[in-house]
Amino acid sequence: MLMAATTLRPPPMSVSASRLIHSSESLVHFCPLLGFANSTATLKPLASSTKRRSSTICMISKFPNGRYIREDYLVKKVTAKEVAELVKAERSVPLIVDFYATWCGPCILMAQELETLAVEYESNALFVKVDTDDEYEFARDMQVRGLPTLYFISPDPNKDAIRTEGLVPPEMIKNIIDNEM
Repeated sequence: MLMAATTLRPPPMSVSASRLIHSSESLVHFCPLLGFANSTATLKPLASSTKRRSSTICMISKFPNGRYIREDYLVKKVTAKEVAELVKAERSVPLIVDFYATWCGPCILMAQELETLAVEYESNALFVKVDTDDEYEFARDMQVRGLPTLYFISPDPNKDAIRTEGLVPPEMIKNIIDNEM
């Protein structure tokens, strides 16, 4: 009686970052925007009810680490000259100037809060930001010592500007805009 010789092969193996050996059948892959999926399963979105924004997002630059700069931010980056023009111009809404640096962690968190507030206040407040690395002389003249620093400038030229330093809760920003400006 002849028996066919069969060769049993183990599943292909790979080594994880923790130096543990894994079968490729047991690996779980992460796909950006789609979530986790087994290598043998088809990829499905995390939530089937995900809705897309109606506005078009235009990416204007891609950093080497894969992050994009969005063009549709509401809080626009401005220069010292542009801030001076905004302060001198006739305004009916308060001007909020955010002094930040790209390497500053709290500044990144504050930027997210300011974007949310810019959406909430729409045309009732004007939010701008100044990069202190690009405009270091202006930041020095404005006595920016810590980051982030916010200046709240009233449309009334007789009122003094209000200055905050450090990460400020959104409720405090709302209170300043609604009650102090």
